[in-house]
Amino acid sequence: MVRFHVYLQPAEEGGYIAIVPALPGCVTQGETKEEALAMAKDAIKGYLISLQKHGEPLPAGLEDATVEIVEVALEEILR
Repeated sequence: MVRFHVYLQPAEEGGYIAIVPALPGCVTQGETKEEALAMAKDAIKGYLISLQKHGEPLPAGLEDATVEIVEVALEEILR
């Protein structure tokens, strides 16, 4: 099992854009956060299948990656 960070940004036209930074160019969107995350999961699967199909390696360091969560309070910075 590999975990990926997925960044959700509100889209100008509504809904959310989902970005997977570990996989360059892996971006999708959905009308709700839940839909955007589901679309991101499908996009990740498709991305990895495409790499395998074309004989390309996983992005560097992905096999040994760990997940750490760091929280920063923007309110303190933007005062």
